[in-house]
Amino acid sequence: MTPFNSLARLYCVALAMARFALDLSACSCQLLAMPTLDLDETAYCACGAVSLRIEGPVLSMLVCSCLDCRKSTGTGHSAVVLMSTDAVEVSGDVKGHARRAASGSEITRNFCPVCGTPLFAGTARAPLLTLIPAGLFDQPDWFAPRQAIFSRTHLDWDVLDEAFPHYDTYRDNGGF
Repeated sequence: MTPFNSLARLYCVALAMARFALDLSACSCQLLAMPTLDLDETAYCACGAVSLRIEGPVLSMLVCSCLDCRKSTGTGHSAVVLMSTDAVEVSGDVKGHARRAASGSEITRNFCPVCGTPLFAGTARAPLLTLIPAGLFDQPDWFAPRQAIFSRTHLDWDVLDEAFPHYDTYRDNGGF
């Protein structure tokens, strides 16, 4: 690598860290550009035994119709808020279940062991990111998905907004 390429990569990483407060070079995906939205919220499971303190910029908002998301939500798609793992603080005991996702990567879904509320997930393809179900928040009126992923397994009865892009799997560059 030439000194210029090294400097250019360092500059790009510094910009990513400044924008998202994390080193995205550790992720095997790219984020979809979106207007800045900073969250400062606490979300709770249904019984109140677990809370998530979320403070920081939302990195992406999306819906996913993969079979794993459909099974984990019990409906036609999941509604996901993507955050830096550093922006999420968990209080209380959680239980997790790991499995191979449609992407081929391992995903771990965490839930309240008392009431079963889905709380957050993480994937090996993006270890510095946390996926939070939008429905976990009491008033997620700010939720505005920018894309639909795994549309190849989307169910016709589950009506989604056609205004944002729909991808068979991930966006062309493999990102959220």
